[in-house]
Amino acid sequence: MARPAFVVEDQSEVIDFLERRLTPARRIDTHGAVVFLAGDRAYKLKRAVKFPYMDFSTADRRAAMCRAEIDINHPLAPEVYLGVAPVRRDSHGRLTLGDVGEETADAVDSLVVMHRFDDSRLFDRLADRRALTTEMMTALGARVASFHDRLSPIRDGFGRPEDYRQSVAADIRQMRERGERLHPPTTEALAEGMPRSLEPFMDLVARRVEAGAIRRCHGDLHLRNIVLIDGKPVPFDAIEFSDRIANIDVLYDLAFTLMDLCHRDLRTLANRLLNEWLWRIGELAGAPHDEALALLPMFLSRRAAIRAHVDAAAGTVSGEDTEPARVYQRTALTFLQPAPPRLLAIGGLSGSGKTTRALQVAPEVGRAPGAVAVRSDVERKRLAGIALEERMPSDSYTPEASAKVYGAMMARAERILQAGHGVVLDAVFARPEERQAAEALAAKVGVPFEGQWLDIPKEVAKERVAARAGDASDATPAVVERQFGYDVGQIRWRRTASS
Repeated sequence: MARPAFVVEDQSEVIDFLERRLTPARRIDTHGAVVFLAGDRAYKLKRAVKFPYMDFSTADRRAAMCRAEIDINHPLAPEVYLGVAPVRRDSHGRLTLGDVGEETADAVDSLVVMHRFDDSRLFDRLADRRALTTEMMTALGARVASFHDRLSPIRDGFGRPEDYRQSVAADIRQMRERGERLHPPTTEALAEGMPRSLEPFMDLVARRVEAGAIRRCHGDLHLRNIVLIDGKPVPFDAIEFSDRIANIDVLYDLAFTLMDLCHRDLRTLANRLLNEWLWRIGELAGAPHDEALALLPMFLSRRAAIRAHVDAAAGTVSGEDTEPARVYQRTALTFLQPAPPRLLAIGGLSGSGKTTRALQVAPEVGRAPGAVAVRSDVERKRLAGIALEERMPSDSYTPEASAKVYGAMMARAERILQAGHGVVLDAVFARPEERQAAEALAAKVGVPFEGQWLDIPKEVAKERVAARAGDASDATPAVVERQFGYDVGQIRWRRTASS
């Protein structure tokens, strides 16, 4: 195979050796790597390339980047990443493949060694088959939130106001350079809309940096870099070669996955992923993630715009049709279209199906990827500082504790609405004053309000709560029995039978 023009060093001896040593193997070539799939393992050789954003030009540099890839990816995907193995010469000068973890000062080259997985389980392929599920999004949101929480804040990463200004300007310049390979009117609409979506929130951008939202993230969290292993979503192939690409706001990191799902008309799944991440991510003093939703349209639009000009550039080289790139452009513009926020409140006794209804309607409320579901069950666990699945003692459910939970719900909902994002409140709302507080919040913020009350037979509610597992709710059949004795007062919200 001829050496690509962007390769600056001849690695043909190493590649030929690996093809013989790992036979039978399937070989995958990319602009930055040669990957050999052999047996139950995958071996990645970094190409000797030097781009402005990626330098693998020397053996020492490639070895360092192999170690960096393991250091960054293993905590996120221990199911995939094993370690680094050297390619070295034996006493006769012949190439040999060392063991994973073997240290050698004279390695000819280095390999990232991974467990091989079934590539039909990659999330982009599952999306093509419409095989992604809300359960997968629930697990992915929890995993990414846990990953983000473990990362240390970075004060000198990408995320300052001027960083965004320069990057948005670069996106626009690169789209313009693609000319007719993209859609010039859409390019110009983005040239106007992207800065307009950013400038009002520069103070928030600066506060996010100071609050610690910038961390050494995955950096490339699209669907093709997530795989289902043993029924669990596993993100892999995080960026190791560029601090500028990976040292970013945690919400911008998640935005790549959200954009990819919305682009594929999987907004319901994107909404579930966003909600699960927000329910579980640790809070930041000074710049809550709720407020950062004001930046989400710009984050989503940038992710789509970057895909547009990158795909258009690739099409220029390959001669392939660039209509997919133009579709990404249109997606980028869609994220910037106004969609005024609304407040919905869904009440009903435990077991009435409030959370199911909330998550059904949330994707259709407001801008992409839909409303945030603010749940009393989640707020209660967050206030207590415990995992959503952990049960609280029964004596935690006092009138005073309930008032605190409802107060936290309303405060969170207000922040989200002020950020321009829709909200669905999910709580029992058994007291008239609790329902009135929801209505008053909508009036205060100046958004439309709709209240729904779900009616359900007592025995059905008991059966439902008894069957729950792995949910934030602690309700039991005894709780349902007690609630059915409440005097809920006059229900003025729209009443419907629970389904």
